Amino acid sequence: MTFRMLDRIRDIPGKVLDRPAYHAQRRQESERLTGPIWKLERSQFFHEPDDDPSWQAFVAGDWERVLAAFEGDRPAARAEAKGYAKQGSELRRLRIVERPVSPYLYWECHWFRILAEEGTAIRVLNSEKVRDHEREGPLPELVVDEHALYHVSYDEEWRAIGARRIDEPQVMRETIDDLARLWAEGQPFLDYFQQEIAPLPPSAAGLR
Repeated sequence: MTFRMLDRIRDIPGKVLDRPAYHAQRRQESERLTGPIWKLERSQFFHEPDDDPSWQAFVAGDWERVLAAFEGDRPAARAEAKGYAKQGSELRRLRIVERPVSPYLYWECHWFRILAEEGTAIRVLNSEKVRDHEREGPLPELVVDEHALYHVSYDEEWRAIGARRIDEPQVMRETIDDLARLWAEGQPFLDYFQQEIAPLPPSAAGLR
């Protein structure tokens, strides 16, 4: 597979936004969506907000509390998926995964199970499928829809700190074409979860 744009995103100029500005623009644009949102996630670890109850439980190694926190957020997951559908939109998350499963990915996949069960479209692609295209570095973390492309930025601890906004139509179209081809190769998330995640106890992922 040859990418038209994914391996060039880092070199394309964009408007740098800090995290509050990025989130504000995304909220505004999400209210005017008529088509899908594509989200590409490559890193095997992110540092989530410290005030997130499920993240706090994960850091503390309290797996029962992790699952309880995720279940508590199930109504919000259902409402988000229904909200997008009402607009004629859909969030499509493409998750690149590696083996062995990292503790973070194990944690995240249990949240993705809730999302997928409540209507969010998620597919998984093994990193071996994209390895040949990562000679200059891992695939970028991206969000792209009909309004703009956002190349999401992180600090050295993988805390989200903002994004670069690119609104050049050709860049957006070619990026979506690349993502759509990867999406077509991806495995539905719930199938992946049952095969790769459900059989693992928390201890297998390095959790207590």
